[in-house]
Amino acid sequence: MITLSDRMVRTMATWLVTGGCGFIGSHLVDALLVRGDRVRVLDDLSSGKRENLPSSVELRVGDVADAKTVDAAMNGVTGCFHLAAVAAVQRCTEDWVGSHRTNLTGTITIFEQAARRPGSPIPVVYASSAAVYGDNPALPLKEAAVTRPLSAYGADKLACELHAEVAWSIHRVPTLGLRFFNVFGPRQDPTSPYSGVISIFAARAAQGREIQVFGDGEQTRDFICVGDVVAHLLAGMDSLRSGARVFNVCTGRATSILTLAALISELAGRECRVEHAPPRAGDIRASVGDPAHAIETLGLSAETTLAAGLARTLRG
Repeated sequence: MITLSDRMVRTMATWLVTGGCGFIGSHLVDALLVRGDRVRVLDDLSSGKRENLPSSVELRVGDVADAKTVDAAMNGVTGCFHLAAVAAVQRCTEDWVGSHRTNLTGTITIFEQAARRPGSPIPVVYASSAAVYGDNPALPLKEAAVTRPLSAYGADKLACELHAEVAWSIHRVPTLGLRFFNVFGPRQDPTSPYSGVISIFAARAAQGREIQVFGDGEQTRDFICVGDVVAHLLAGMDSLRSGARVFNVCTGRATSILTLAALISELAGRECRVEHAPPRAGDIRASVGDPAHAIETLGLSAETTLAAGLARTLRG
């Protein structure tokens, strides 16, 4: 039960959202504003877009790995949602050191500045990734599963989780890492070569173009709608008091790429031909998470069906 005091604290809260101009971040900003909170965004605009934010939101354009920039952005905030990252696996491969600076050094900078707040450290909810599991056959993947990332991106996300443990044990910064599976929804940029498969498929279906599938298309993924991801972010912060926990953010349902292509074509009202391309090197065959820990601890689960989320995405 939420008391009057809880409502007053929530109304008075000011949150820092790093990467708030991006796909997930901008949806989180919207949700925070709807519930009456104040929001400050730190984003370097390398992939996020200023137009994703309402004009009323304070935007600080800067580098998440720069201590002075982060210190100033954290001034007076209640807590931090840390979503800024180079999320493209290919870009992390091509610019290993540069992406590492953003993904890991940036996260450590957030933890360090959270620890330095006057009075006491502030809580940090940060984006981890299912990429920490790599090609693990122990499906559905539980948080205790062996982690064996196959990419620089996954390795950095796993390292973020290790540094979160340090942030709590040494500096008493409460942290929560959310291992996002395949997030989709409005505002994903289909023109980017690093976009999620759903935004690319949706754009092609809307244009009546063929849908390109790598390999046989029987690869499976756990697709979760961005609205459900935002719900996990909010619930995670609201419950965060201590520790350095990690939760999967997923549906627990596996969908093949061919099934996805057929469903998008049906919802778009188009007959889209599937064009098979050679398999991509290192492509994970099957990935599906176990959401039980988040359901038990946070008291919520992914409620949006794939069909409903796809229809919303197609509408834009």
